[in-house]
Amino acid sequence: MDHINHRRRRLLALSCTALGLAVLPQTSFAMLSTPRPRILTLNNVNTGESLKAEFFNGKGYNPAELSRLNHFFRDYRAEKVTKIDPRLFDHLYRLQVLLGTHKPVQLISGYRSRETNRELRASSSGVAKHSYHTLGKAMDFHIEGTQLANIRKAALKLRMGGVGYYPSSNFVHIDTGPVRTW
Repeated sequence: MDHINHRRRRLLALSCTALGLAVLPQTSFAMLSTPRPRILTLNNVNTGESLKAEFFNGKGYNPAELSRLNHFFRDYRAEKVTKIDPRLFDHLYRLQVLLGTHKPVQLISGYRSRETNRELRASSSGVAKHSYHTLGKAMDFHIEGTQLANIRKAALKLRMGGVGYYPSSNFVHIDTGPVRTW
């Protein structure tokens, strides 16, 4: 009888584990997998710069690479650099994994100083007064060869922050703020 109880317990434990994994959100499941390096390849459409950065080495963030990314995401109009929220890079990395692409991300806008944001807001109704760009927590981008609508769908599926869709301007906005969409 003890033999049967152990088999039943093992079966029950395996069933519960399988059920738990099935209901976990995709991002949580990914976090349970073996840590691996996270690499981003980017082009800045405004400065012409390109960058490949291993910002996470599988165990932790790489400060030197984060510094390079901070500079890459700078406000090129005012030549100001700020610390970009590393979760934004995680979000972008997971988005590329979900889309199954290794093509370079085309960065349109990263960090914006308050002055630059104010100037852009004066000439466009699509710029938020209290933009996450001014906090180093947002980016606008597209990925060559990937339909913008598919980028938006994948970003919404991840539920990692705000997602804005601008098909007429050919970019998607993501940020590390609350989950919301427009």
